[in-house]
Amino acid sequence: MIRNVAGSLLVAAVLLAGGTARAEETMLEGLKKACHAELTTFCKGVVPGEGRVLACLYAFESKVSDKCIYALYDAASDLEKAVNALKFAASQCEGDLKKFCADVKPGQGRGLACLDKNSKSLSAGCTDALKQTGLKKK
Repeated sequence: MIRNVAGSLLVAAVLLAGGTARAEETMLEGLKKACHAELTTFCKGVVPGEGRVLACLYAFESKVSDKCIYALYDAASDLEKAVNALKFAASQCEGDLKKFCADVKPGQGRGLACLDKNSKSLSAGCTDALKQTGLKKK
């Protein structure tokens, strides 16, 4: 059960690296709160990163509270939605990314910043996708 959630979280985290820091912080804080007992009891010596905390929770799956499991599923669902939104925006903005941002190194929000910088020249499809997904800066 936790293995599926852990896998989803890991894949989504890799895809979202550097993209939506504020949402990620909120999600992590919610997980820390919901899984506080597990993190401080079973995983207190685990150094965060590269899926080690999720691996720890998986190792103690039979002892993880329902509250923590629900928070993990909720986070995985939110990440899945974010990944789908990013995939949609990326597909709609592919031409614009190639045209305006070919020299931009991917990651840490640089592609989105490039699109924002060129917002007046973007295709209608890209502009709409950025608005629909909430990726367009106000």
